[in-house]
Amino acid sequence: MAVIVTVEIPGGTKEQYEETTRLLEAEEWFPPAGFIAHAAGPDGSGGWRVVDFWDSEDDFLAFAERARPIFDRNGVRSILPTVQEAVNVILR
Repeated sequence: MAVIVTVEIPGGTKEQYEETTRLLEAEEWFPPAGFIAHAAGPDGSGGWRVVDFWDSEDDFLAFAERARPIFDRNGVRSILPTVQEAVNVILR
């Protein structure tokens, strides 16, 4: 069952996001197993929001564990994500 993962990063910036993404994409394991799609942008209240689609919550959790050192290095605070079932995911 696919899932939607939403992460709110209070105080997160575009620069922080872009550097973190650059480092993740440079890893030999990227893209991670179970990854479907990703979108991110300002949350409207001075932070950053990330919305991902994954094959399963377990796939997302495995990615988060593997990516944790990169998040920590770039000041991305540990924030509990919201995970919900995706009834449908359409990619064009």
